[in-house]
Amino acid sequence: MNEKQRNVFLILTMILMTVYLLWRIFFTLPFGQGVLNMIFGILLIVAETVTVLTTFELFVQKIKKKRGYLECPVIPPEYYPEVDVLIATHNESVDLLYKTVNACTFMDYPDKKKVHIYLCDDSNRPEVEELAKQFGAGYLGLADNKHAKSGNLNNALSKTSSPLIATFDADMIPQHTFLMKTVPYFLFSEFIKEDNIWRLRRKNEKDDGWKLGLVQTPQSFYNPDLFQLNLFAERSIPNEQDFFSREINILRNTSNAVAYTGSNTVISRKAMEDINGFPLRTITEDFETSIRLQQAGYITYATDEVQAAGLTTTTVSGMIKQRVRWARGVLQSLQNTRAIFSKKLSLPARITYLNSFLYWWSFFNRMIFILSPILFALFDFQIVNTGFWDIVIFWLPSYFFYSTAMRYLSGNIRTQRWSQVVDTIFMPYLIIPVLLETLHIHERKFKVTNKSKPSSEDKFYNLWYAIPHIFLLVLSIVAIIRFAYGKYGWALFYSSIIIFWLAYNIVALFYALFFMLGRRSYRASERIQASETVYIKYKDKEYKAVTMDVSDHGLSFYVPSPIDLPEQSGIDLTLQTCRYEARLEGSIVYIRKEGDGWRYSAVVKPAEETDKRQYMQIIYDRLHSLPKQIDPWVTVYDDIFRNIEKRVHLVRNKPVKHTKKVIGGN
Repeated sequence: MNEKQRNVFLILTMILMTVYLLWRIFFTLPFGQGVLNMIFGILLIVAETVTVLTTFELFVQKIKKKRGYLECPVIPPEYYPEVDVLIATHNESVDLLYKTVNACTFMDYPDKKKVHIYLCDDSNRPEVEELAKQFGAGYLGLADNKHAKSGNLNNALSKTSSPLIATFDADMIPQHTFLMKTVPYFLFSEFIKEDNIWRLRRKNEKDDGWKLGLVQTPQSFYNPDLFQLNLFAERSIPNEQDFFSREINILRNTSNAVAYTGSNTVISRKAMEDINGFPLRTITEDFETSIRLQQAGYITYATDEVQAAGLTTTTVSGMIKQRVRWARGVLQSLQNTRAIFSKKLSLPARITYLNSFLYWWSFFNRMIFILSPILFALFDFQIVNTGFWDIVIFWLPSYFFYSTAMRYLSGNIRTQRWSQVVDTIFMPYLIIPVLLETLHIHERKFKVTNKSKPSSEDKFYNLWYAIPHIFLLVLSIVAIIRFAYGKYGWALFYSSIIIFWLAYNIVALFYALFFMLGRRSYRASERIQASETVYIKYKDKEYKAVTMDVSDHGLSFYVPSPIDLPEQSGIDLTLQTCRYEARLEGSIVYIRKEGDGWRYSAVVKPAEETDKRQYMQIIYDRLHSLPKQIDPWVTVYDDIFRNIEKRVHLVRNKPVKHTKKVIGGN
């Protein structure tokens, strides 16, 4: 489907859904059925209306997407300004920081003397200061952690002076192209494209009112998130945050309501001075910063090209705490800035921020959608006053178009089913915090998300988190049995819509149960797919191979025929890419047949410090191999069956260490 056809489809979807909502509001309320029926009937209509109208805003932004696009200018080297690179750290390990600082030193720039890297440490740790010295970076310590991340960054702003500021979280590792893909946007008002060549604007061509505040690149992650990991879906679904970073935030270019996400960003110092630095009265200082920049007349722009990747949280408790912080922080920031009502923002921006507020109520809506068919089928509530054929006429076409439009909206990053799975999982833990923040009962304590990897011995079951889901699952199963029992023929046919929604919710609740069951990870560091040339040397023999994956402490490589490598004696490896080369020392730990060839796994360590720096870049300076889109061929049946099969297999076959083997070859 081309862009014009897609836009027509989105418009038709909005028309059908509007007709459906009008029918629901004016013709289906259960008047005369009692107070409780009326209350739940109104709640259901409100939940449907809010869900649909928030999606309409995204549809409109999708239709207008081209209007928000900025082309990155091609700038002569001498025009690139100085940049301060600020890496914010609180309690993260030096090993984690090493990778980020190392990558920052490899970022391309016409004059690298103009790039000033600082470790901003609000824990005043000597080991972090030593790490900064090791890389020739600046160290900006802060003793008391006052005002959390905002205080840390404001302290850095007060001690630096470059006109542009790049911000990174401690775990976010930039690609070497990061600055070259972001900094030129800040010279967009100085240059213009003419006959496919960028040139300086003449005096009469300049728009002094056009001010760029920040450029936000997508948040990306090199480790599977908990949806990918716990649901055994590393090969079939993207990271759950991709939908916002690579779709929603890009669409917000059309309304100038792009969200600063705290990292992977370049910001104008002048813009930050105009808003008096990072805000202090919120636990999501990044989100509020972008609103205040927009209110000060600055453009905030999001690009769709991934330029940095980091670690996503690895525990269910950590993910829930992270989402609660985001929910409370976003609502705090909307209240602090009065963004929904602010005359300093355009009407489209205010609608976007209204949408941001309503999004966090989607979890309450999801609860209503799960309870409604249960109340009808199990407790005989009459919360929708209509007949079967009316539902078929008004609901079925709109539902089909709406579900399909969601796929067009997200570019296959997210489907309606996966949106509802995500909402179902978080639902029990976000309703109360959202309600409290809406009522101005605030959480002010900033909590750093723990991204440390659990050990293989850690308890990975989180079933107590699943208690609300299990309760709703049991109710749904009992409801569907009671409702369908004794029905056959036309009676069963007329009951199909309620049965459909009960079954639909049961599937989402099963996903939540599988998610909470968790999955133990046995690797100390992430294994990243990479196909690079490696030379293996042992004594007087040398072999050439291609890596299959790499990690901080190991790698595997592929050869078409078996080669003679020792079981315990040391081997030397040299990894080469078009940019990097690293010498490693290692030993083979596992060998197996792989297709038509052989796969060798080795533990490795860099020979020298320079090799370590190069090897870290070989691992992390790349686009990572986790899925960018949902696999359209994977069905609900595939997901459920895969989860059951994998879990049964794990129970029957407890992991054991592979026996080392030696395979001789010519």
